[in-house]
Amino acid sequence: MSRWALPWRGGGRQFVRTGADGMLDVLYPVLVLVRGAGRLATLAKTRWKRTPKERRGPALFLVVACGLVLWLMPYGPLIAVASFVAAAAWYGRERAGEIVEEDEGPGEDELARLQALYEALVPYFAMPDDPHAEPMYAHDGEWGRAFEEFEFSPEGRLSALRLRYPAHFRDGEPEERLRVEQLLAAKSGRGREYRFAWDEERNRLEMTVLAPLLTGIHAQRFVTAPGETVLGFTDGGAVRRTVPVAVAGMDGAVDVPPVVWRTGARSTEPHLLAMGVPGSGTSTLLRSVALQALRRGEVLVVDGDGGGEFACLAARRGVLGVESSLAGALASFEWVVRETERRLLAASRARQVGEQVPEDARSPLWVLVDRPAVLTHLARAEGQRDPQELLQVPLRHGRAAGVSVVVAEQFEGAEDLGQAVRAYTRARVVLGPVTRDQARAVLGEAPQSGPAADTPPGRGFARLGTGPVLRLQVPATPDPYDEAAGEAEREAVRALLPDRPGLDDPDPEAPLPTA
Repeated sequence: MSRWALPWRGGGRQFVRTGADGMLDVLYPVLVLVRGAGRLATLAKTRWKRTPKERRGPALFLVVACGLVLWLMPYGPLIAVASFVAAAAWYGRERAGEIVEEDEGPGEDELARLQALYEALVPYFAMPDDPHAEPMYAHDGEWGRAFEEFEFSPEGRLSALRLRYPAHFRDGEPEERLRVEQLLAAKSGRGREYRFAWDEERNRLEMTVLAPLLTGIHAQRFVTAPGETVLGFTDGGAVRRTVPVAVAGMDGAVDVPPVVWRTGARSTEPHLLAMGVPGSGTSTLLRSVALQALRRGEVLVVDGDGGGEFACLAARRGVLGVESSLAGALASFEWVVRETERRLLAASRARQVGEQVPEDARSPLWVLVDRPAVLTHLARAEGQRDPQELLQVPLRHGRAAGVSVVVAEQFEGAEDLGQAVRAYTRARVVLGPVTRDQARAVLGEAPQSGPAADTPPGRGFARLGTGPVLRLQVPATPDPYDEAAGEAEREAVRALLPDRPGLDDPDPEAPLPTA
């Protein structure tokens, strides 16, 4: 893969000096000069093609004028020849045993792709009745006017591009930017993820093809501090931290940048909302959060869907309950309200007398709610109180009471989410192949990249508070009772599950007892 900036630099043909042959040693300086002269000629040719038509005349006049000055100077021709030989030797140099690549610029197919992409951008960036004699974008224009740097993959597909756009383009309007991004992604090749970086100050747009995120990371004990939860993993350079993880198919630990969600008394986003489409991995995210939360706190799970996705947590140490019925959800949320109020009162009394807050009032309590819209629908049908109304107390006062609420819902039930859930969940996650408008509606800001057509489970975006939008891959945390999941991932979840107090976990492979 070669990256071209104008003028060209990078790779192409290969030359290798193989060693000690006498004739080669004699001819080697000549080969260096010939190679350097060819590279200079290629550089000049490419530079000439890149120069706009209106600038070619002055550029040619400047070159001729410099040549005349050198010709009339004392020793001018000798200086010119010496400078050319030195430049050829510099550009033709190579080290022993090193492969030196020569770049001849893009081929005919690549040039055609660039010109077609330029023509496709003309309706978006051109301005009717442009007063400029040679506008930057015109139907009879050349791509060299606007494209500053580009890169092609070995398959001949555009993988990076930096272009200029006119100052009159409304780059501050998300709709206008989205139209250009969709066009660039379609013309550059579907099935890949692109990142678009708009430089509104300099009127530049940079498009980059993103490498796929690792999908072989399963549930495991992550290296985190108290109050930290790993939601998933993102691109290198997007965060300043890495954690060692085990990846399927790789030997040893691999350092991967995580998306870390921090909760506690000093957290600015103590509650989380995850939205997705069916099968996108929102329940997987809840199981991953639950396994990490059980290391240092207690967990209460309310499964509004009632699909048994969290049956593996029932009766486990630290799990206060796994409810799936409307009556059980109402009773659980009422207890959470009372527990939140008790913690607040205990903390207030301790601070009034200058004592430390009791352990039972500051230990982490996690409330995990999956598909609350289903419970809301059932409550309306039976004429009972909406369970989401009871979540207002732990959502509003949960940070001070050590209570964290995690809500997962599908986009079909987004309209039934309560106002308290929308207002107090400042950490947001979107999973699945969603549109940019859907992601922006949840995250508050559109991601710089769009999801690929074939999105793996657990793939999406995350935004913590007012931070940047990050790509996210949730670690594989399937239901250990789901036989359709991989055995290695199921075994990893079983290894993290707490024991059942007073009960022995039965061996799933053991035969059933007979009478």
